[in-house]
Amino acid sequence: MSSSSARGDQWTFLTNHARVLLWLARDPEVRLRDVAAGIGITERAVQLIVADLETAGYLTRTRVGRRNRYTIDASVSLRHPLEADHPVGDLLGAFLHREDTPDTTLTTPEPAAHP
Repeated sequence: MSSSSARGDQWTFLTNHARVLLWLARDPEVRLRDVAAGIGITERAVQLIVADLETAGYLTRTRVGRRNRYTIDASVSLRHPLEADHPVGDLLGAFLHREDTPDTTLTTPEPAAHP
């Protein structure tokens, strides 16, 4: 068996950060343990990823009773320099259907008025 075929089953195109963001976009009130189970990583890993995404400005967490509600800012640019001219909303739009995503999940600031 070649080394490339041995490694071939271990890589994916999306990172766990992207997967978590997609889960939160689909269901802004999902429990993090459910995200972890769906993705196949630990709940602690999901908590750390959510903290990363919140710190970077991709999402905000709002307490609603005993649960959290996550709102994604679709206008924040992707992090890698080669993709920095694209907002994260482009990525989400490629994987989500409009009817699957509530209007309140993704926010985009209004463009500034030009004189």
